[in-house]
Amino acid sequence: MKFDMFNEVQSVKPWGADHEQRTYRDTIEQARAADRYGFETWWQVEHNATPEFSYSSAPDLWLAAVAQNTRRMRVGHSGIIARYAVNHPVRSAARTATLDIISGGRLEVGLAVSGGREWATYGADPKVSAQEYEEYFQILPRIWTDDAFSWNSPLIQIPRRTVVPKPIQRPHPALWQTAGSPASFRAAGRRGVGLLALTIFNPVATMKMMLDEYDAGLAECKKPAGHFLNNQKAVFTFVHVAETRDQAIENGAALAALWYVLAGPQTFQVPLSGYFLLFGSGNNPRSDGGSEQYKSSLLGDGEPDPTNLAPEPWDNEIVALVKKAARGEKIAKEEAHEVLERIDSVVIGDPAHCIEKLRRYQAIGTERLMCLMQFGRIAHEDVMRSIRLTAEAVVPAFR
Repeated sequence: MKFDMFNEVQSVKPWGADHEQRTYRDTIEQARAADRYGFETWWQVEHNATPEFSYSSAPDLWLAAVAQNTRRMRVGHSGIIARYAVNHPVRSAARTATLDIISGGRLEVGLAVSGGREWATYGADPKVSAQEYEEYFQILPRIWTDDAFSWNSPLIQIPRRTVVPKPIQRPHPALWQTAGSPASFRAAGRRGVGLLALTIFNPVATMKMMLDEYDAGLAECKKPAGHFLNNQKAVFTFVHVAETRDQAIENGAALAALWYVLAGPQTFQVPLSGYFLLFGSGNNPRSDGGSEQYKSSLLGDGEPDPTNLAPEPWDNEIVALVKKAARGEKIAKEEAHEVLERIDSVVIGDPAHCIEKLRRYQAIGTERLMCLMQFGRIAHEDVMRSIRLTAEAVVPAFR
């Protein structure tokens, strides 16, 4: 299992006058450290007009800066919002090819759907999102490789053009897809592209179910979206390694992870309760994802109430904690830590504890672990220490 870094460029209130500059400066320092300590790839998201959650609204520019400040670590775009109103494919092809040149051929390219307010910002029609997404996977590699390119569909018309520059990597950088539902995992496999999988407190057993969907999709793949098959499985999760359990609690990593889970739905205007099924909610199914009812709900047969944040008799401790935070009630660092350390997908604690958690990811076939280390209000110096400890005290156990 390889270790990557995943980054949102987050800055949380209360903000200082120079919080944007400080956030970018600190994150570049974290990227340098990740490169120095041997992490494989730096993955950068795209989010637009989301000040409460992410400042990564120009990821290609940001990854160019990361590439110029690192020597060997690859740079991953995870991923381009593949809506024509947000990112025209000709612009995306030219920018990613430029980034591949600037980085010396170190680029990985993922495509994402996003939704909600990010589509509304650019006036993207939600009714054609699936069609645009499918076309994007076909268009991008052709622009990278064809001497001259044209495209004509009901959704977009591109006249015959020679688009430069071309990527260094031949035939082109590896393609990836972000995925958060069983259908999207299977679709990534059918496309023959790499998997960028999302973990939000859901059990590792649930991720195994999702990876099985990806494998099933790969078995159905007749022709990859690009010019070659990329069947790598990368999984994102919270990672914070401290010298001791007490230090991890004091650093507030569990509270920061809880903030992240709440900030996502609030920022992108999606129902918070949509997460609850993933947390093992609903008629008290087993939290390890093992019940048939839990699997059925996860696969879309159950619909959570998007407005209900009140405590329910069947709430497990994870859902109860999230609802408590959503209601604005005060949560102590230790309370958050005690709940989250029992979630096998959340990797927060001392090195031995984190190794034990990560063994479970390895056991389900995770090939790349995308470590989110800068999240919420974790201090920059504690993020830097976590990067070092992960490299020195955790990664060697997986070599």
